Amino acid sequence: MIRIGRLVATHGLNGAIVLTHVMGDGKWLKKELPLMVEINKGSFIPYFLRDFKLHGDEEAVIFFEEVDTVDAAKRLVQKNIYLDQEELKEYVKKSPLLWIGFNVVDAKLGSLGPMVDVLESAGHWLGKIMYNGNEALIPLVNPVLIEVNARNKWIRVDLPDGLLEIYS
Repeated sequence: MIRIGRLVATHGLNGAIVLTHVMGDGKWLKKELPLMVEINKGSFIPYFLRDFKLHGDEEAVIFFEEVDTVDAAKRLVQKNIYLDQEELKEYVKKSPLLWIGFNVVDAKLGSLGPMVDVLESAGHWLGKIMYNGNEALIPLVNPVLIEVNARNKWIRVDLPDGLLEIYS
C-alpha cells in the first residue's frame, strides 16, 4: 500500500472529513474505491465512500459509510490514508510525492535507504534520503532516474559520480 494522504479535520455535523492528498487531481477518487485508514501503526481498515466533494487538486471533503456523526469523524482525524498500489499504477509514475517510503537503490552503491521526502525545485523533483546521518538530495530526473517499481516499493537510480560525497 502507498500513503496518499491524511484526514485533517471534520467538516460540518454529519460526519464529513477533510482529506488532503498528494495525487495531483481528484480523478482517482471513486465511490467504489475503499480507502485504507491506518488506525494504528501498520493496522489498516477499509472505509468506503458514501460521497465526496473535491476542493482543488489536493483536498476533498469525504463522507464514509457508517460515519455519520462528528464524534465518529473525530476518531479518524489525523489518520493516514493508503491505497493499494494496483489502484495507483497510472499515478505512481507521474507523482514522485507517492514515492515517499520507497527504497532508493543506486546502480553503483546499492541500497541508499528509504526516500524520506520529495521536494520540487525549479520545476524538477528532488528526493530526500538520509546518507551517513545527513540529509541528501538526489535529482529525480532522466538520466538519473532509471526505474520506479511500485509493487516492491523501490526506485532505481544511477547517481552521478561524487554526488553523495558532499554529504559524507
